Amino acid sequence: MTSGTIMPPALDVVIVNWNGGALLRACLASLATAEAALGDALALRVVVVDNASTDGSLAGLPPLRHGATVVANPDNQGFGRACNAGAARGEAAAILFLNPDARVTAEALLGAHAALMADEGTGIVGAQLLDEAGAVQRACARRPTARSLLGQALLLDRAGLVPSHFMTEWDHGEDRPVDQVMGAFLMIRRPLFAALGGFDERFFVYYEDVDLCARAWDAGFAVRHLAGISVRHEGQGTTRAAKAHRLACFLESQIRYAAKHHGRATALALVATAFCAQVPLRLVQALARRSVGQAGEVLRGASAWTR
Repeated sequence: MTSGTIMPPALDVVIVNWNGGALLRACLASLATAEAALGDALALRVVVVDNASTDGSLAGLPPLRHGATVVANPDNQGFGRACNAGAARGEAAAILFLNPDARVTAEALLGAHAALMADEGTGIVGAQLLDEAGAVQRACARRPTARSLLGQALLLDRAGLVPSHFMTEWDHGEDRPVDQVMGAFLMIRRPLFAALGGFDERFFVYYEDVDLCARAWDAGFAVRHLAGISVRHEGQGTTRAAKAHRLACFLESQIRYAAKHHGRATALALVATAFCAQVPLRLVQALARRSVGQAGEVLRGASAWTR
């Protein structure tokens, strides 16, 4: 290969941002460092889709080896729809959906890509996510059933009467198939992503990664957790400040997932549970902590979801 030749991308990296600010810049800086270390071992194309941020997120972005495509949406179009738009800008055989509150290394990108492409039966891989203190985030999850959705809404998982959504009892210390890996670092084969029709854009945010992994399994492809691939992840980095909005989106997406995968009756039962249990229990918890502000966020979130 002659000097200066640009390798066709082997991996498209799609980052959806909403008021990520410093987190987005740190994420892109980690990608720039990774690119420099990778050289021609793994050529990247980076696409940033910004959902109408108001914090100046797109100012002063770190330069990347081959630049970054920036898509500035005029309004907040949701996570799944923005991911699909970003993926459509590339053509690499693998796509990495990466949250702006994540930071990667060359080793993580190369290792995850190699693991994904080594086994034709593997459709999706996820990494071991570490918090700022280096502790493992137990982020792999079970595929929701009608019983688990309703039980978790009633907090029965805390009493051990139904399984929890996240696999918190497992230390995430070995590679293994799992029902779902978190969308903070989700790498998928492009042909599979295309065959599945991408993310279901009816999920504005939350449950879109649950749904995608479930459909990958149904299509005959494994979803794997890679314990040897470590990625720093702050967690809720771009939504932490919008608690009411987050609650409204969570309730809506949970009910939408139930309707899609378990039928109208389960969805209606979750609606009733939200009104009669989920929201009141969250309100009681906030008041028990003597947090008037948090109680207000619960009420605002419930009101937004009801509307």
